[in-house]
Amino acid sequence: MIRGQHLVAGDLVALVSPSGATDPARTEAAARTLQMWGLRVQVGAHAHGRHGNLAGTDEQRLADLNAALRDPAVRAVLFLRGGYGMQRIVDGVDFGAVRADPKLIAGFSDITALHLALWRETTLATVHGPTAGQLDRGPGTRSAQALRHALMTSAPVQVRADSSEDTFPVRVPGTAEGTLLGGNLAMLTSTIGTAHAPDTTGAILLLEDVNEEPYRVDRMLVHLRRAGWLSSLAGVAVGQFTDCVDPHPSPPVIDYLAAELAHLGIPVLSGLPIGHGPEQIAVGLGVQAHLDATAGLLTVAAPAL
Repeated sequence: MIRGQHLVAGDLVALVSPSGATDPARTEAAARTLQMWGLRVQVGAHAHGRHGNLAGTDEQRLADLNAALRDPAVRAVLFLRGGYGMQRIVDGVDFGAVRADPKLIAGFSDITALHLALWRETTLATVHGPTAGQLDRGPGTRSAQALRHALMTSAPVQVRADSSEDTFPVRVPGTAEGTLLGGNLAMLTSTIGTAHAPDTTGAILLLEDVNEEPYRVDRMLVHLRRAGWLSSLAGVAVGQFTDCVDPHPSPPVIDYLAAELAHLGIPVLSGLPIGHGPEQIAVGLGVQAHLDATAGLLTVAAPAL
């Protein structure tokens, strides 16, 4: 495993848009928050581009990402939003630059494709957490404070299951230790059969998603099972499954989660405030984690040195 250094005042942070198109006003608001943390901000040349639903062409988006990864002055790369598009360009990422100069990489949702690729190609520890665009509400939100903790300290983070989260009832007691991998369920499923599908042996698998009808969540979980991803896990950490409802009568999403995960014979902890909810906690990926499903607590090592 390789890790970047935690940020200190004066460090330069690059803001890029490798996926969906971004509102410049959100970028300006995010920059203000980062500057309040004492950081300097550099915005990608094509960050506010538009090509259909994407923030510029594949070539433009990839150029911004690689420019940030290659720039020795940049100490962290944050993504302005998810959406869709990272998977289209991930094979062109300059993994050599990452190995030569590890930086902090933070994002979630569509950025899961990059987290997986970086882990397989470089073993870089990354940050599953809010996108920079979510900093537009200022530095006082739970999401902003969690991202700052992940970027600017080398302290572990504890995430406690929240009974107000829809997934909270899905649980199998027990404890587990392992490398935390995963992220967005749809992107994980899209990685099956590619060079960046992770080895989940002994891992704690993090799962979250948004705007997926319950039967689609079931379809993806079954796909993971049939692909062998669930057979050798140490444990499962379930985050937020936001707006995963069916306009027609069907079992709720927690029923499908329980049906696929409860019989694995390993600890399962759900109700974690990680994902697409209004607020979320930032956690490291590719780092050691301790899952205590009995106590309802996930402890994750710092992604930064």
